[in-house]
Amino acid sequence: MSALPVTLTTAETPLLQLSRAVKHYPTAGGVVHALDGVDLAVGHGETLGLVGESGCGKSTVARVALRLVPLDSGQLHFDGQDLSHAGGAALRDLRARLQMVFQDPYASLNPRATIGRVLREPLIVQGRAGSAAEQREQVAWALARVGLSPDMAERHPHEFSGGQRQRIGIARALMLRPAMIVCDEAVSALDVSVRAQVLNLLLGLREEFGVAYLFISHDLGVVRHMADRIAVMYLGQVVEQGPRDRVWGAPLHPYTRALMAAMPVARPQAVRAPRALLQGDPPNPIDPPAGCRFHPRCPLAAAQCRAEAPLLRDAGDGHQVACHLA
Repeated sequence: MSALPVTLTTAETPLLQLSRAVKHYPTAGGVVHALDGVDLAVGHGETLGLVGESGCGKSTVARVALRLVPLDSGQLHFDGQDLSHAGGAALRDLRARLQMVFQDPYASLNPRATIGRVLREPLIVQGRAGSAAEQREQVAWALARVGLSPDMAERHPHEFSGGQRQRIGIARALMLRPAMIVCDEAVSALDVSVRAQVLNLLLGLREEFGVAYLFISHDLGVVRHMADRIAVMYLGQVVEQGPRDRVWGAPLHPYTRALMAAMPVARPQAVRAPRALLQGDPPNPIDPPAGCRFHPRCPLAAAQCRAEAPLLRDAGDGHQVACHLA
């Protein structure tokens, strides 16, 4: 989709870069267009916030970046190395340096294993286990960093609340001291007070270790707090991306503006200007509309939007938008 390279806030080579990434899923009803030409980049020590409605392809981006699923076409680079079709040692190294916090932590935890075993497993798989005492020390460190007691290592996943299980997932991602962590709705299961603690923890880890994040969330307020740059996805494509303050302060795409208008406000009775809320449901990803995929729901759609797919174009200062009328 994109005719331009992704612009980072620095001139260095991106830590993670997806170029023209395509991923389709064959189903009985047809082919689901999960990703169609996605261009994304995350710099060293940077946080990219990825937002969009359910089904737009955010989680597929996460799985493609981790090589949990292969690309149909396009390229994946990590720290300058092409891993689009890598296997063996190259993929093993990627798994050590690029970790993930899953949306459903209970489904990603072995119910038969103790938490200590769950946290030791990355060390064992990567050949970094060391002695039993060293393993216990690493497990205790990771649990303490996410606000859990080291003596919880002997418990099983069913003995923890949903929020605690999510923090265990974060602890597991920290075990190998990765260069980057993909957070797929990493705080959505947490209470508000615990959520703030975990977000501050993630920010602290970035400051301490220089870890980068691909931070996927439905909560635009959380993304604003966490991200250096924001990318907005719609139906398998990136429609807008750029520095957080640029995208947040002056959104250019009608879809981005609709997402921000739908955010809850503390005092709705004090909001005088009418909010242009998004109408209708996203089109079927098996049969995406021609032209701009947002045009059936866009209040500004013109004939060009229905006939011609817009490319991401530069709007200045690293801000890019895929809209004929922006």
